[in-house]
Amino acid sequence: MTPPTLRLDPGPAGLERAAQLLRDGALVAFPTETVYGLGADAANGAAVARVYAAKGRPSFNPLIVHVPDLAGARRYGLFDALALRLAETFWPGPLTLVLPAAPDSPVSALATAGLETVALRVPASDIARDLLARAGAPVVAPSANRSGHVSPTSAAHVLADLDGRIDAVIDGGDTAVGVESTVVAVADGAATLLRPGGVTRAQLEAALGRPLADNRAAGPAKPASPGMLASHYAPNAAVRLNVTEVRPGEALLTFAGQRPPGTELAAAVTDLSPSGDLAEAAARLFGALRALDAAGAAAIAVAPVPADGLGEAINDRLRRAAAPR
Repeated sequence: MTPPTLRLDPGPAGLERAAQLLRDGALVAFPTETVYGLGADAANGAAVARVYAAKGRPSFNPLIVHVPDLAGARRYGLFDALALRLAETFWPGPLTLVLPAAPDSPVSALATAGLETVALRVPASDIARDLLARAGAPVVAPSANRSGHVSPTSAAHVLADLDGRIDAVIDGGDTAVGVESTVVAVADGAATLLRPGGVTRAQLEAALGRPLADNRAAGPAKPASPGMLASHYAPNAAVRLNVTEVRPGEALLTFAGQRPPGTELAAAVTDLSPSGDLAEAAARLFGALRALDAAGAAAIAVAPVPADGLGEAINDRLRRAAAPR
């Protein structure tokens, strides 16, 4: 029988135990400010392979490497002036930079999916940065869920998907941002948005002093960064977007108090933010999808969510949840 996943406290003893597990090649899920990540030593190819196996993740989909600070990140990626400006403005925080890999980087080719670039992030979570500093190694940390499933924003979500498949989870409570990091590629003096997320387009463009290039792809055969597969973040139920009515038996995900016709027939109803707060909606998105999925409805009807600010990231995740599988 497979042993259950160890649940660790986020205090010093729990973090030190988790750091030792990472150094030993084990898999440890931990909270960041965005979602829970599934951590493994990025320089240990066998450990990275275990991440792919635990998630059931396609091996061509690269992983984000997490480090405790910018000085650590510069050991693994090549920063030009533009990349440094973004890092110094938004790190620690929910921004991932895809950069040319440093020539002597120890990051496993399995973690970069054989690309000549590396995806780097310094998370804002104190728990995450403490763990990374204790581990003393770069740590890959894709979302701690089965590949394609709804991303986890609590330790309970992690265990629902991965109990017995990973070694430990640090229970740091619910995450604050709730959608994954924004991913920006920086090369040849240009910054290109690959995935919207916890740092908005407007914030990035204000820091850059110019518009971002936008090169998001629905699902390339070999993604340039994490989170670019077309079908992703998906519950078991089918997802129907921008609904104007609710069909009998559907669950309803709504926003800002919207109640489309047929709401009274819904199997379950969750409002991402009754007050219309996009930050609250982002933080609650994945938990709400999981809760509605658990209601057993065949489909989840989603009312429109504004596309400005964090709404861009919310709508991106909803489109991927609704994509053909």
